[in-house]
Amino acid sequence: MFSEPLRIHMWSGPRNISTATMYAFRQRSDTLVVDEPLYASYLAASGADHPVAAEVIASQERDPQKVIARQFRGPAAKPVVFFKQMTHHLLDLDRSFLSEGRHFLLIRDPRFMLPSLGRVLASPRLEDTGLALHLDLYRTLEDMGQEPAVVDSRLLQNQPEAVLRLLCRHLDIPFEPAMLSWPAGPKPEDGVWAPHWYAAAHKTTGFNPWAAPAEPFPDHLNDLLQECMPYYTALRKVALEPQENHA
Repeated sequence: MFSEPLRIHMWSGPRNISTATMYAFRQRSDTLVVDEPLYASYLAASGADHPVAAEVIASQERDPQKVIARQFRGPAAKPVVFFKQMTHHLLDLDRSFLSEGRHFLLIRDPRFMLPSLGRVLASPRLEDTGLALHLDLYRTLEDMGQEPAVVDSRLLQNQPEAVLRLLCRHLDIPFEPAMLSWPAGPKPEDGVWAPHWYAAAHKTTGFNPWAAPAEPFPDHLNDLLQECMPYYTALRKVALEPQENHA
């Protein structure tokens, strides 16, 4: 056991290739990954209508303070622990624990994220995207003296090695080429919600290059898109940018 492991929190919204990013970190020789440890506490507190909500609540600790004490603090089996987190799972939690880890935010252009989200949630809201909370969390972390990285999923898909190298440098961990590929299919660390959310991720063996969707943007999501864009634009301005992206 490692008494003081490095804890890395990836803060994402849904449909942001966050599962693929977790799988990339899972391939590291030094890293243990944990899938959305605050999901059950979020569902229990919010009553959000998510697929298999009862099963999620039954599968995890519902008291967020116990999650913080047992998982975000204390010893771990490996020197690095990677938490896949959804920003909206924070709700009204005391955020002081954030000062004890390192953080990055994963974002995706709402023009491409929202249609995917709408296929899982019938009536998604701004709160479901996590974008407004992303910007708030970014500023909270800065106020704590942290330097949170922001990763745009499109860049990560198109230039995975370059972006991961930048991210690892920012997190002060060595890049490992193993992060670029993983076996297809479910993983032991997947939450019980995986069959409803991870079908596309389970088909991947690496970061697939970005491709524009064939279908037009759904009209019923236009108002939500207008709500989302200012938050995404502000975060995109500070995203990690590989030098070759400017070539």
